[in-house]
Amino acid sequence: MTRFTLRLSLAAALLLAAQAAAAQAPTGNRPAVAVAALAAPAPATAVPAQPRRLQLRSELILSRDLVSFGDLIAGLAPDAASIPAFRAPALGETGTIQVARIVEAARGAGIITSAAELESNGAAQVVVTRAARRVLASDIEEAVKTGLQERYGVDARAFALTLDGGAPSIAVEPELTGDTVVSDLSYDARSRRVMARVSVPGSMALRLKPVRIAGQLVETVEVVVPKRAVARGETLGKNDVLVERRPRDGQATDLIGDPRVAIDKVATRALMAGAPLRAGDLRREEIVAKGDLVTLVYESRGLTITMRGRAGEAGAMGDVISVTNPQSKRVLHGTVSGPGRISVQASTSGTIAAAP
Repeated sequence: MTRFTLRLSLAAALLLAAQAAAAQAPTGNRPAVAVAALAAPAPATAVPAQPRRLQLRSELILSRDLVSFGDLIAGLAPDAASIPAFRAPALGETGTIQVARIVEAARGAGIITSAAELESNGAAQVVVTRAARRVLASDIEEAVKTGLQERYGVDARAFALTLDGGAPSIAVEPELTGDTVVSDLSYDARSRRVMARVSVPGSMALRLKPVRIAGQLVETVEVVVPKRAVARGETLGKNDVLVERRPRDGQATDLIGDPRVAIDKVATRALMAGAPLRAGDLRREEIVAKGDLVTLVYESRGLTITMRGRAGEAGAMGDVISVTNPQSKRVLHGTVSGPGRISVQASTSGTIAAAP
C-alpha cells in the first residue's frame, strides 16, 4: 500500500512538471511579440507639467467706475473675471495699482494662492485710465450763446465768452454724444455778465457734481491768421490762412479781415501761426525786379508798338513803375501787366513816339 502511494505521488509530480514545461514552450506568435517588445525603446519618464501662469496686463482703459480681476488678469474664468477688485480713477484721469496689491487682492478672492501664479513681466504697477468725453471751452461758449438766443433773444455770434478763471476741466461719460447745454442761465445786458450751470444730457457725473461757470461777453472782430509759420518773402496761398474771431479790445486798427486780401501776397517779415495779420505784414508779389529788362507795350486803335527797356524799380501786378530806354536814356512810366511786361497808356503816347 505504501509503495502504491509513492508511485501515485511520483506520477502526479511528473504530470505537473510536464504541464509547466508545456506552458513555457513558445507558440507561433509569441517570439515576434517578444522581439518587438525588446526592440521598442523604453518609455520616457513623464515630466510633471508646469502650472500655467496667469498673465497680468500692464495697462488698461476702462469706461466703468470699478476695476475687475478680469480687467487686470487675462484668461480668467467668467466667474472670477467679474469679481470687482479696485475702484477706477475719476473720469478722464489715469492712476496706477501696485502689483503687490493686486496679488494680495487676488489671493484674498481665491483666484491665486501665491504670487508665483501671476506673470507680471517685471512690471511693478498697472496703469489704469478711465475713458471720458471732455467738454471743451468752445462747447461751453456755444451752449451759452444758444441759451442767450433762446431765453433772452440775444444774438451773441459777434461776441466771445471770457470765463472767469479760464475754462473748467469737465469730463463726462464717454458714451454720451449729446450737445452741451446750460441751465439756470442769467444775463446782465449792461455789463454783459453771464452765469450758468453746465450739463450734458444723461451725465450722472455732472448730476452728482454740478459745474457752474461765470464770465463776460466781449465784442469780437474777424481777423485773418496764418495756419502755419511763414518765412519772410514767402507767398501765402488760400490754404495757408483762415479767419477767426478775436476780442476787439487791444487789437490793432490795421488788421486784415478779408482772406482775399492776404492770398497771393508776400510776407514782408516772418509770420507766426495764429497771429492776426496786419496790412504792413504783406505786399503784392513782385513780378518785375529792379534792373530787369522788360518789354514796353503801347496799344491804341489797332496800333501796337513794343520796345525794350530796363525797370527802374520793382513792381507787382498793377503797379506803375519807371522804365529807362537804354539807348536814349529817357525815362517812361507804365503799368506792370505781366512778368517782364509794362503797358503804356495813351496819355504817354508822345513820350513813346519820341523814343527811338
